[in-house]
Order: sequence, then C-alpha cells, then structure tokens
Amino acid sequence: MIGVSKLLCGTENFGDKLRYVSGASTQTNGVSNGRGPVVVWNCTKTCNLKCMHCYANSDSEKYKGELNTKEAISLIDDFHNAKVPVILFSGGEPLLRGDLFELIKHAGEHNIRSTISTNGTLIDKDVAKRIRQSEVGYVGISLDGIGDRHDEFRRTKGCFDKALNGIENCKEVNQKVGVRFTINSHNYDQIEDIFHLIKEEKINRVCFYHLVYSGRGSEMIKEDISHAQSRAAMDLIMKKTVELGDKVEILTVDNHADTVYLYLQALKKYPHLADNILKLMEMNGGNRSGIAISNVDYLGNIHADQFTSQYTFGNVKERAFKEIWEDTTSPIMRGLKDRKNLLKGRCSKCKWLSVCNGNFRTRAESVTGDFWASDPACYLSNKEIGVEDEIGLV
Repeated sequence: MIGVSKLLCGTENFGDKLRYVSGASTQTNGVSNGRGPVVVWNCTKTCNLKCMHCYANSDSEKYKGELNTKEAISLIDDFHNAKVPVILFSGGEPLLRGDLFELIKHAGEHNIRSTISTNGTLIDKDVAKRIRQSEVGYVGISLDGIGDRHDEFRRTKGCFDKALNGIENCKEVNQKVGVRFTINSHNYDQIEDIFHLIKEEKINRVCFYHLVYSGRGSEMIKEDISHAQSRAAMDLIMKKTVELGDKVEILTVDNHADTVYLYLQALKKYPHLADNILKLMEMNGGNRSGIAISNVDYLGNIHADQFTSQYTFGNVKERAFKEIWEDTTSPIMRGLKDRKNLLKGRCSKCKWLSVCNGNFRTRAESVTGDFWASDPACYLSNKEIGVEDEIGLV
C-alpha cells in the first residue's frame, strides 16, 4: 500500500507506522525489525457474490478442507509467535464464517490488530455492533462503481445499496470503515464519482487498487486500464488528496510505479515536499510480497501474498507459520526476499528499483510466463526510469 495522504499531506495513520519505518526496506521476514508480516487470511473461500475480478475464485459453494475453529485458533497462536502485527480477515466473504468473531477475539487477546475485507452486504445493524464490540481496527468495503455499475461487476442486483447500507451501519456505531475500489476499464470513468461519494457519505478512507491478474482477474488482462489512464488516475488521486487534506486517508495499492510517479510529479508541483517523499519511499522499499505481506488461504496453505496462490510454501496444519515463512528452500520464496538480481527487462535496469522492488511478480508472470520479468503495469516511461528504449519486459 502507498500512503498517498502520508506522502502529500504528512498525515499519520495506523498503517503508515508499518509502511514507513526506519530499516523496513532491509527486512526479509516482516514489516520491521522484530515484527512479522501482515497476514491476509482468506479464512473462507465461500462468498455470497461472484465478482468478475475475484483473485480467490470465490462463489457460494461450501468448500471442503477449510480450517476448523480449533485449527484457526492454533494458527492465531502461531501468528502471535511470529509477531504478526495485523490480520486482514478476507475471503470469500469472511462474515460467512460462523466463528469469525471468536477468531477476532482471540487475535485481540494476543494484541494482534484485526481488520476485515468484505463486500459489505451482510453488515446489518446487529453485525455492525458486533464488529465494533470486537474492536476491529478497520472494515474495508469493496465498491467497484456507483449503482448498477457496481452490481454488474459483482454480478448481483442490489448489492451496491446493501454495501452502502453496510457502510452506514458501521458509521452509526463509530466503526472505522472505508472503501476499496479496484480500477479497471469498466469503472475507470467513475473514480471522480467515488470521490464524490466519500465526500457526501463522510467516508474517511479510500483505497484505490490496481488490477492484479490472478484468479478470475487473470481473465481481465485486456480489461486493465492503459498506461496513460494509470497516469491520469494518479493525477486525479493526487489532486483530490491535496484538496481533502487530513479529512480522508487515501491510498493506492498493488502498483509501486505510483510512488515513483507521485515523487516525479511532486518535484514539479510540490517541490517543498519532494525530499521527504523520497526519504519515505526509500524507507518503505516498495513491493514486499514474501517479506512484509503474507497470505494464508482457507486450506492453511501459505503464499507470498493473496494474488500469488500458484506458489505454496507449506501448510500450517503441518508446520508452524513462522518456520514456513522464514524457510528459503523454495527458490521463489528465497528470490522474493532478495529479488533485485533476479529481475529482468526494464525492472533490472530501473533507477528506481530500490523504492519499487520490482513491483508485482504475479502480474509479470501472467503476461510473460516469467515470474521475474518486468511488471507490464508499470506505466513509467523508459526515460523516467533511466533505461534504453529497446529494452522490454524480459
């Protein structure tokens, strides 16, 4: 995640304390010295929707092998031993898991912060109260457009209104809640509408996700936005961030070209901020899949992040989470923890490699078939990254 508000407005939110910490960029097994990774836990694959871009290929089916309550409690104990600071409960739809609040309570007893990634349709007033009472740090509700546009993307009529009700129900009980918006060619033209929505509804956090070609999202490669549109989207996001100041926390996710582009634009538009932005970028170090971001799927398999399920490094039913996470027997895991010399094409020669770290590996593999190729979603020009024009992705 890239804290656009942090970089442009100097705001300080919980996640910034994990992203922008001295020494973070040199870590191999966690967010900072003495701390483990943030874990995205797909605690169920079952979902009440069937979204076009779902990286988990979720649907309404009840899948066999899902970690039971006893196994899930044991896993949280493992997270504690690994000094995991945050669990992001995801799915599927995590609110379909009957023991979710028991798991959140157990995480809290270990001083692990819990957040929930949800479609929001199941958050009625009672559920919102339970979330608040469980001291969940943050609820991220996915909106992929306004009204019918969202419903079409989620393949369910009426789910936009239900998601909006979920947001309102969270706000009523003072539960921190925000919007997650995955940018693609179907909704690119509604980014401004999302800003209007968060202003009208007084929503104080929004994350703009870039499309990652994984799960059903792998079928949408040709439906991603163009490089020119990516640049225009960042221009708008930066403009709105400065306008909103400390009223709304704004982030972009899954494309570290954003942070370099932000810095280059700051040199022109906000030169007084540029030195501090570069300092924070260097402190963060870019993409940290396999380092500061981990994923556990519903079966207990461990992956480098939630989009890289094609590589499994172990299962928590068989070995402790910490042991698996720090094991570099796999060339993929070993490479992710120290990847710069493995990267190919534009990435290998990029002068911003120390602040991007090669961007997203799964996107590179989806397009080229090579895990270490350059990320095709990098929209920076060859001139901006300091490479020769003839160099390609591989």
